[in-house]
Amino acid sequence: MALKEIKKAAVLGAGVMGATIAAYLANVGIPVVLLDIVPRELTDEEEKKGLTLDSPQVRNRLAEQGKQDLIKKKPGPMNPLYSNSFADLITTGNFEDDMEKLQEVDWIIEVVVERMDIKKKVFQNVEANWTPGTVITSNTSGLSINEMVSDNSEDFRKHFLGTHFFNPPRHMKLLEVIPCNDTSQEILNFMNNFCSRVLGKGVVFAKDTPNFIANRIGTYAMMYTIKLMQEKGLTVEEVDAITGPPMGHPKTASFRTLDFVGLDTFRHVAQTCVDKSNDPEEIEIMQPPEFMDKMIENNLLGNKTKQGFFKKTKGEDGSSQLMAMDYEKLEYRPREKARFDILKEIKGEDLATGFKTLIESDDPAGEFAWMLTKKMLTYTAKLIPEIADDIVNVDRAMRWGFNWEVGPFESWDAIGLKSSVKRMKEEGETIPAMVEEMLEKGCDSFYKQDNFGNYYYYDVFAKDYLPMRLGTEQIDMPVEPITFLRNGNKVIPANPDPVKLDILRAQNRVVKGNDDASLIDLGDGIVCLEMHAPQQAISPAFTEFIFEAVEEAEKNYLGMVVGNEANNYCVGANVALIMMGAQGGEWDMVENSVKNFQDGCMAMKYAKVPVVAAPHGQTLGGGMEICVHCDRVVALAETYIGQVEMGVGLIPGGGGNKELLIRYMEGLPEGVNINLVPIVEQVFRHIAMARVAYNAVEAKELRFFRPSDKITFNKDLLIYDAKQTALGMAIEGYNPPRPKPIKVLGWDGMAAFKTGLHNMRSGDYVTDHDVKVATEIAFVLCGGNIRPGSEVSEQYLLDIEREAFLRLCAEEKTHDRISAILSTGKPLRN
Repeated sequence: MALKEIKKAAVLGAGVMGATIAAYLANVGIPVVLLDIVPRELTDEEEKKGLTLDSPQVRNRLAEQGKQDLIKKKPGPMNPLYSNSFADLITTGNFEDDMEKLQEVDWIIEVVVERMDIKKKVFQNVEANWTPGTVITSNTSGLSINEMVSDNSEDFRKHFLGTHFFNPPRHMKLLEVIPCNDTSQEILNFMNNFCSRVLGKGVVFAKDTPNFIANRIGTYAMMYTIKLMQEKGLTVEEVDAITGPPMGHPKTASFRTLDFVGLDTFRHVAQTCVDKSNDPEEIEIMQPPEFMDKMIENNLLGNKTKQGFFKKTKGEDGSSQLMAMDYEKLEYRPREKARFDILKEIKGEDLATGFKTLIESDDPAGEFAWMLTKKMLTYTAKLIPEIADDIVNVDRAMRWGFNWEVGPFESWDAIGLKSSVKRMKEEGETIPAMVEEMLEKGCDSFYKQDNFGNYYYYDVFAKDYLPMRLGTEQIDMPVEPITFLRNGNKVIPANPDPVKLDILRAQNRVVKGNDDASLIDLGDGIVCLEMHAPQQAISPAFTEFIFEAVEEAEKNYLGMVVGNEANNYCVGANVALIMMGAQGGEWDMVENSVKNFQDGCMAMKYAKVPVVAAPHGQTLGGGMEICVHCDRVVALAETYIGQVEMGVGLIPGGGGNKELLIRYMEGLPEGVNINLVPIVEQVFRHIAMARVAYNAVEAKELRFFRPSDKITFNKDLLIYDAKQTALGMAIEGYNPPRPKPIKVLGWDGMAAFKTGLHNMRSGDYVTDHDVKVATEIAFVLCGGNIRPGSEVSEQYLLDIEREAFLRLCAEEKTHDRISAILSTGKPLRN
């Protein structure tokens, strides 16, 4: 049977990982059957209810508990579900009563305990209830894919592979795909495309070796870090200060990451390598130190037990205090700030410059970073082609699985391959054969770029550079991986890179631009307005460029995308610039900046060609105002969007009040007398309470996005999807929207809002300045001091919005709020 789509899935195992994988599938709209073992004992609560071991509630308890734990989590960015309503897509059962339900699904994912004997037994039971053609995968983090199905039929094995999700599945991009010896090419291709396109995952192809790619390298790096820490006599705080952002790693660095993973889990992963490795040096490094064994014995496992290398305690004054582990004494002491001169020196440098400066310094931090780096680089290079067939899969695994800014081979390029190898040799290090061969051929970097794209050094066959995409005209779609055979085994190079804006820029596809914005030709008659101001903040230069971009798109193109490939879409206006202008009395400049942004948003809304926004990450304040003025939105699922101006003592100033009001009034029957107060109250609450949607699904529920707007799960495909949407609208025959009058509440509405705000202030729920800002929001939404039921134009609402914005700019307490955000990153309630 040729698979065309996955309409339903089953997850076997309802622990934390199994339940969150089920939640992720539900997020993308796939119904899931979630099964777990049958309990052998009743709980006290079940006994009180008179239940027996034969009661369905008891037999399904573990799976149902996994589902309920998803629902219990607070709404927010860390909730596995985009909406608790998605839990309705998950049905629960058990391994004894419900295995026949596997015959109804298209994909079966095993997520049971990491024991080979148990997994083999599960797959025997699965095959007894398996419909030929259904895909079967294991989420094992490092056990042998081939061994766990060695007792299954050949046809079963053809449909079997590993799909290793990283925790938490909602947020971690990496998905390691591990074919077994018998996995069919058709199944491999299908799952590659499905996991990339539908699930939005970053697929890397791994070999069936212990711990695959990311955990193999990450565990080795962590174990060597610990041993080096002991050798150099450093503290856990000092090591974390070195191994975090200065080396391109997350702020959690080494030991806070280890606390998150769990020391017991980490030791188990390391033991897999010890048991399966044939490399004496690797086995030695992977052995945990004695103090770690003692920490595990004492249940100091990390976050799961609320104490590991760090723990929080309360000081004598009741304040929270972070304690750190003294690993020599196995005692906690107050955390101490690490002090290394070199770390102060490189602070603020870009990663490549700062990292190179760090490892070349003779500071103790520099010496530690260099010793760790050279060990990790030579170890990783030695593992190719054992764990993967190319450097791209390895680098992506470490970036997507451990949130490193650059992978091992990318970091090697950053510090200089030739010079670093020379230094390593001088220090007596053994250089992997692959690297020696590269340098002998005159290849002095693992990656290179030209006008046609990016290239990587491919060691398996070509021993030369191969393109990371298949030509300049191939646009962002996942493609079937190229597969070679080597000694009868599959060799699978990395997926081609989608087209990136920086590649298009290198190909001279920039139509025009300035320091803060560019207009890039995406091909097929669509251009992309890219914002690249510092931190993606709205600047005067970007605002001015909107008009040029719209004019160019209308004149020479079919449509326009507003997007970028930064970490965040747009964090809003440059409030520091606004405050400086207000404090300096440059009111004309401030007003012109606000009016230009309003006019720019209106230019996009009423452009003669379709304009599609492609938001992702933080899309706040003015970023949301850009989106709501576009014809259509194609949003990344992980979009955090809202009008948060209240936090800096301002109101939305780019038409955001107006557009959210319009969205809540859309669909109301014309000619019918409807009470608008509850509708306007909803809009008011969203803006006055700085409501943020923590994903694109929630943004639709809050009407920040329309039902016709689209959601994409793979950031690499976001610009492509937005381009295709704009192109489709143009091909269908695009007509810009027509302005419509807006009915407002007028002075009656203002009176009601003022009464409500007065009551909130009397109850001490809000501050005086909260009331002042909220009153201005109500003023705009109600249409100002005007007769109730009046119909006003969009421009009228923009004008009173701008006046209200300027009034708040003059307030000292607004300046204090802006200063607090800029200096601390936290809102001030004054």
